[in-house]
Amino acid sequence: MDLLATLRIALRALKVNKLRSILTMLGIIIGVGAVITMIAVGGGAQARVEEQIKSLGSNLMIIIPGSTTSGGVRLGGSSAQTLTEDDAWAITREVREVQVSAPSSRGSGQIVAGNNNWSTVIQGVTPEYLEVRDWPIVSGRGFEPQEVTSAGKVALIGQSVAKQLFGDADPVDQQVRIRKVPFTIVGMLDKKGQSMMGQDQDDVILVPLTTARNRLFGNPQGKLRRVGVISVKVRDGQNMKEAEDRIRELMRQRHKLQPGADDDFTIRNLTEILQAQEASSKVLTLLLAAVASVSLLVGGIGIMNIMLVSVTERTREIGLRMAVGARANDILKQFLVEAVTLSLIGGLLGIALGLGGSLAIGEFAGWRTSLSPESVVLAVGFAAAIGIFFGFYPARKASRLSPIEALRYE
Repeated sequence: MDLLATLRIALRALKVNKLRSILTMLGIIIGVGAVITMIAVGGGAQARVEEQIKSLGSNLMIIIPGSTTSGGVRLGGSSAQTLTEDDAWAITREVREVQVSAPSSRGSGQIVAGNNNWSTVIQGVTPEYLEVRDWPIVSGRGFEPQEVTSAGKVALIGQSVAKQLFGDADPVDQQVRIRKVPFTIVGMLDKKGQSMMGQDQDDVILVPLTTARNRLFGNPQGKLRRVGVISVKVRDGQNMKEAEDRIRELMRQRHKLQPGADDDFTIRNLTEILQAQEASSKVLTLLLAAVASVSLLVGGIGIMNIMLVSVTERTREIGLRMAVGARANDILKQFLVEAVTLSLIGGLLGIALGLGGSLAIGEFAGWRTSLSPESVVLAVGFAAAIGIFFGFYPARKASRLSPIEALRYE
């Protein structure tokens, strides 16, 4: 008997008890739907972490002022400005693993353009900052050397600020006032999106570091070249941990810290932090899929149960088919095809349920979902495997019935 004929017989047998077949498929439908939905939720979380890694910049470390002690009182991190521009240039010059480093200072203030105004983050940066952060300019240009050295009143604007102040108009060459100081927008930054802390990275305006120090943030005596953060980009292929150790050694030497003394700075390897988050999201996705797969196993047990009942109910039919020439292999294929058909139909309906569930979660819960074709194929393949695994025993039992005993069965 060919496979097509076996499939027709199997479908005819399933139609005889439609309600029972539907109830049997229900476990597979829910299982496949749950697996697809959970994979979509986990994939969305993983995609968001990957976007954060990309938006942050590759191989990135940041150095911030660390804890200090004053008068026997231990102060918290960033309680004192202990970093300088010269530290940043020394790191680039003396640590061979480092591609570039960029000092920066951060503040906030009101930006005014015509009748519009917006409160945003103001960062004083050097031209190297854009290279460290892998942050291209989509319109206009970057800072020129003379603008940096002469504390020029020029700025690069983030897309969120540009939208608030200028709408859809091009902000390049427009005039704004930052803390009442007039500036010219010379470039607009590419879109970065949210950071790992949920902050809008595009809600920012960049000015030359010298301009920020001399015209916006003030210039306290004794802190002429102090900065708030040093961002460091490590060369591709270099060991991040070794680079971190060399930077720490250099900074302790420059800050004249005695052996055993606490660092007056903190180095944060942001790439490692985000990669750890990515690994955690992958584990979470697998865990969610594994939990959802339990319902597939329950559905498979349901298929086995119904197929055993079907063998019992159709014992005389099996005996009659064997009496007219059907071989044991034909009976085995018939019942196995019935079990796999139940699983595959349930799997296809489960795909529709899973896709609908993913869309509903994204629409009503506001969660991001991401579903790949491979995960759909995997879920359906798993459903078919469940049908084969749990349908084999009933099919084997049916194929081993004695024709004489089967015909005499009441």
